[in-house]
Amino acid sequence: MRIEFRCRRLALTAALIVATVGAAQAPARTIADCHAIASNAERLACYDSVSARPAAAQPAAPAQGTDFVPQDAMARAVALEAPQAKLSILDTAWGFDQAAPKFDIRFYRSNYFLVARYSDDPNVGPYVPLFEAAGEPVHLDSTEAKFQLSFKARFWASEDRRWGLWAAYTQQNQWQVYNDEISRPFRETNYEPEIFVAWRPGMDLPGGFKWNLLTGGFNHQSNGRTDVLSRSWNRLFLEGAVERENLVLSARVWYRIPESDEDDDNPDITDYLGHGQIGAMYRWRGHTFSAAARGNLNKGKGAFQAAWYSPPILGPFRGYVQVFTGYGESMIDYNWNQTTIGAGVALSDGL
Repeated sequence: MRIEFRCRRLALTAALIVATVGAAQAPARTIADCHAIASNAERLACYDSVSARPAAAQPAAPAQGTDFVPQDAMARAVALEAPQAKLSILDTAWGFDQAAPKFDIRFYRSNYFLVARYSDDPNVGPYVPLFEAAGEPVHLDSTEAKFQLSFKARFWASEDRRWGLWAAYTQQNQWQVYNDEISRPFRETNYEPEIFVAWRPGMDLPGGFKWNLLTGGFNHQSNGRTDVLSRSWNRLFLEGAVERENLVLSARVWYRIPESDEDDDNPDITDYLGHGQIGAMYRWRGHTFSAAARGNLNKGKGAFQAAWYSPPILGPFRGYVQVFTGYGESMIDYNWNQTTIGAGVALSDGL
């Protein structure tokens, strides 16, 4: 009996040794092995084992049948799957996000085409010498087309994108496209290049507003004409904008750079266009509503413009309605008071 007992002990010991050696010689798990494990807890433990990461102390496992996920694993999963914070209107329009490219081209002011724009009192006066020279009666249609192209380009930015150096160009055209009596000419074309610095202050203000934009630089605007039709001015400007959710409020002030009497085509232009402008824009369910006012309070002259942009109706194109009243819808009309309304399509709403 004693010999039989010793034999059994020896057999058991040998079996344990063989099992231990076999386990030691078994191939280590790979990432692919871990990937095939269904349980989150076991799969994470496998990844930690393969990567030689020290295993964290795990809380007691729940009852059988539940899929237990360790807290640290859950936290990492949530961090990876959490959506990024939504950028504000100004941050998006000006590329203030650190992930935005340093060198960029974007829309600047509104880009639109008014198929028909009606004026209650077309400004005929400046064109009288041209018609008289041609021996033709003065005739301008009250309804014409109007369009604007505007974009900006950033050619330097700080690493955090809060500072940037920009150049911009805006062109606006009034087109007598329905006036076949005078060969459908462009009645007026305005050219407006700018160069400026943009900065994101990122300051919280009362009422839930945030100051997210400040720009300052040089602006030139002219109609590229000669003699009696020439209009132009140069300005230094400073503009700021604040926002709250879907509302943006802006204000721009400017200083006209003086010109000599011989070169000044419109010495009284600030009497009509003033020294600054305020604006507002609100986005709601795909619609955009905007308004802007400028003028010279001392002279009692100014202008107001309002616009509505529909949600996209054909690709990126949106329905667009524009109403203007006052002085200076264009450079040739800087001292002319009229009310206009037009409808067409737009590609951008000015931000």
